Amino acid sequence: MESVWDYPRPPRCEPTAKRVQVKLGELVIADTTLAYRVLETSHPPVYYIPPADIRMDLLEATPRRTYCEFKGQASYWTLKAGDTVLPNVAWSYEDPTPGFAAIKGYLAFYLEPLEGFVDGEKAQPQPGRFYGGWITQDLVGPFKGGPESQGW
Repeated sequence: MESVWDYPRPPRCEPTAKRVQVKLGELVIADTTLAYRVLETSHPPVYYIPPADIRMDLLEATPRRTYCEFKGQASYWTLKAGDTVLPNVAWSYEDPTPGFAAIKGYLAFYLEPLEGFVDGEKAQPQPGRFYGGWITQDLVGPFKGGPESQGW
């Protein structure tokens, strides 16, 4: 078991050999064993997937930008698959700060309605749909993101 309260702040970026998948129903959006995970105190891991292992033909860059004090400016992506359009469902850092250079151009995905899997286990989304972490059975919280965690 990993406690998210043992994760560092500022966050750490580390490779993982676990199989990470993103699906929309039966459609596989991403499938990799070359992901990185970003670990930050009180947050479940955020998985960043290399574009070579993502169906980039289903993604379109959007004008949305946000800023992370640790990683830099994030760019967002909309998923278009058939009649399904999911605006800003993924994000990436095209020019991250030096400590996060490993995830340059990699994409992370919000869960709901997408599904994320880590070594075959279906992950649950971090509460609040702001941070984008994935909760698996090997994690212990509580997790930042819900309304009761605003002051954390």
